[in-house]
Amino acid sequence: MVDTDSGWDGRGGRGSYGTRDTGGTRGLRGARAADAVSDRRVAALDRGVAAPDRRVAIPDRRVAAPDRRVALPGRRVAAVSLVALAALATGCEPGTATGAQDAPPPARPTQAAAPSPTAPVTEDAKPRTAPPPSPSASTAEPAPAPDPTTARPAPEPSTAPPPRVLMRTGSESDRVRELQARLRQIGHFGRNPTGYYGSVTADAVRSFQAKRSLPVTGSTDEVTWQRLLAMTRVPTAAELRPPTERPLAAPDERCLKGRVLCISKNSRTLAWMIDGKVVSAMDVRFGSEYTPTREGVFEVFWKSRDHVSTLYDTPMPYALFFSGGQAVHYSADFAANGYGGASHGCVNVRDKKKVAALFGQVRTGDKVVVYW
Repeated sequence: MVDTDSGWDGRGGRGSYGTRDTGGTRGLRGARAADAVSDRRVAALDRGVAAPDRRVAIPDRRVAAPDRRVALPGRRVAAVSLVALAALATGCEPGTATGAQDAPPPARPTQAAAPSPTAPVTEDAKPRTAPPPSPSASTAEPAPAPDPTTARPAPEPSTAPPPRVLMRTGSESDRVRELQARLRQIGHFGRNPTGYYGSVTADAVRSFQAKRSLPVTGSTDEVTWQRLLAMTRVPTAAELRPPTERPLAAPDERCLKGRVLCISKNSRTLAWMIDGKVVSAMDVRFGSEYTPTREGVFEVFWKSRDHVSTLYDTPMPYALFFSGGQAVHYSADFAANGYGGASHGCVNVRDKKKVAALFGQVRTGDKVVVYW
């Protein structure tokens, strides 16, 4: 038989009862354990939020002070408040580590924070109205304006064209001869006119221009020429074409008979003589000490009007050959540079017209005498 009052049904009723008893006991113990775990969690939260709270409170001490004054008594209530404040301050976005420097300090609910005196002023912070002028600015007198009557206008660049050049180095004409004769009248040209505009003539023109405060170019322009004409007279025929620059030397006795080119190294002149009479005379120069002009009695064996030297590749117009490659001929270098140079042994003439006339008169076989 089964005892129904004992609570055992034969299938382990005691165990079922024990299970219920055990479950109740376990439920009580579980509640206590849950309370203990909650206490520990709260304590852990106390420890975990303490540091963020201090970091949040550091940037603005004015906000942190009221929090300490209104803190409620009791550690657990304070911990809960701090947890809520930390949650609001740090945000709830998962997976983001937010530091104190990213969290703005909480604003005071009763009074707006005054702007820092050292904060930079931006465009938006500029006042809408202009500030009143300073006393010094309002009382300062304006600077006097410059007097328009005393202002000098800037000089405008000259647009006038330069004067036209009439003669320059390399020119050869009767006007050049007149230029040289006029320059000689006032002491700027120290020799007889030749009609060729060389370096000696250019130097004489520069000297004249410098003394008259004209542009020193060495070329004869219209202004220079007109100034020279105003200061000089018309040259005579003797001034334009003197027989020689130097006086003729006494002729060698070998020059007194026949048709002779009588050439003196001492006076540096050539006299074209027929039977002891001078027909024409001209200045000449000779070779250097390394290429001297031969001395003695010779005769003209070849005439070449437009000759060019095969040795030196230089022109030798109106050449009258008398000894090998040596000849009497016109020299443009002699006309330009005077006695500052020398020939390669020939007898140079600087008056082109005179040597041209001589070339037409001299015949092949006429005598040539070169002497000191």
